[in-house]
Amino acid sequence: MRAERLRRYRDAGRALPGSPEVEISEGEHQSSGWQWMRLGWMGNALLAFVELLAVAGLIYFGYQLWADRNLLNREAQQLMQAGAATLAPTPSITAVVLPGGHTPPNAAGGAQFNEAEIPEHLRPLVQAAQPISIPPTPGPRQAVRIQISAIGVDAAVVRGDSWEQLKKGVGQQLGTTDPGQGGNLVLSAHNDIFGEIFRYLDKLQPGDLVTLQTTVEKFNYRITGTEVVEPTDVRVLSSTTAPTLTLISCYPYLVDNKRIVVFAELQPES
Repeated sequence: MRAERLRRYRDAGRALPGSPEVEISEGEHQSSGWQWMRLGWMGNALLAFVELLAVAGLIYFGYQLWADRNLLNREAQQLMQAGAATLAPTPSITAVVLPGGHTPPNAAGGAQFNEAEIPEHLRPLVQAAQPISIPPTPGPRQAVRIQISAIGVDAAVVRGDSWEQLKKGVGQQLGTTDPGQGGNLVLSAHNDIFGEIFRYLDKLQPGDLVTLQTTVEKFNYRITGTEVVEPTDVRVLSSTTAPTLTLISCYPYLVDNKRIVVFAELQPES
């Protein structure tokens, strides 16, 4: 009401400049404008504060995610290292018995893999072991053929010495060295089944030659000795520093309760 009366006074020219009524009215308008300005500044400040909180929250959560991921990675690495340190290898057939074992072809049921040769307490582990995949194509340094002129052997060499692999020829034990390389190269074949390739290993004499052929070159090994051992005498599979060759077959002929093992060394090129 007062503001309306002052307005009418001004319109009628009755309000004098500098009068208290006019000053009060102008002061009220100035006070109202300042209040709006202050409210606007406070609103902007509050909005900026909220934005800063949001950015800080994002930074915090990002850091937490990074820290948690690093912690999980460290824990996983520690578990893998602990597992690698305590995990025992699963025994394979060739780790507990020498390759080539089978029952004689004239036995009841014929020739078949001789599981009885495996120590009884290791049979469950061997049966549970998964077969190792074998590359279908040999590499250029792997043996593909063996020739022993003293006993008339000329046969293919395949990778692996399992029951199925030895049906195809002479088997190279997986993990043993390649021809001409340092280490023990282990080959096995049957003596009375699947071509009887190694039937006459017992006829070999020190000094006889064994020729191994890869896809690109040949290597000659000279026989140094022969042993007849138990099927569990895996000592003969031990690795060597010098380039050596070990030939294995069941023995005696049509009995097959032992192994005959022939040793040879790489012959230097002349």
